[in-house]
Amino acid sequence: MDSAVVPGITTIIGSGILAQNERLSLIASNIANADSIATSAANIYRAMEPVFEAVPSESGSPIDEVQVAGIVQSSAPPKTKYDPGSPLANAKGYVTMSNVDPVQQMIDLISASQSYSDEIAVLDQTTRMNQTMTQSFIA
Repeated sequence: MDSAVVPGITTIIGSGILAQNERLSLIASNIANADSIATSAANIYRAMEPVFEAVPSESGSPIDEVQVAGIVQSSAPPKTKYDPGSPLANAKGYVTMSNVDPVQQMIDLISASQSYSDEIAVLDQTTRMNQTMTQSFIA
């Protein structure tokens, strides 16, 4: 393995780890706001989703890095719940609830956690390979 490639690999893996970290933060925020209610759909919390994009590697590697290009609100409509006793209920007795789907957020959490773990494992393996290569030149 060319030593010039190793920094490129670590940069690419690092970019993936940072992107997954941002995704995990958004999922945590979504889960924290899943039960929020408001008087109208305009005022309610909407699930936030990361938008990933490939960026050409600065290290000259033919493999692109990944970054969060932006964060968008979910286009899913807010939910409503019949709760005439709530001070936030409309004239028909309904409150507007967040559009966060807790089950989908847990699926996304598992997926992001697995991706994060996989990237750490590849980084560890790359480090071990680099150390083995260095030791073979020293010995």
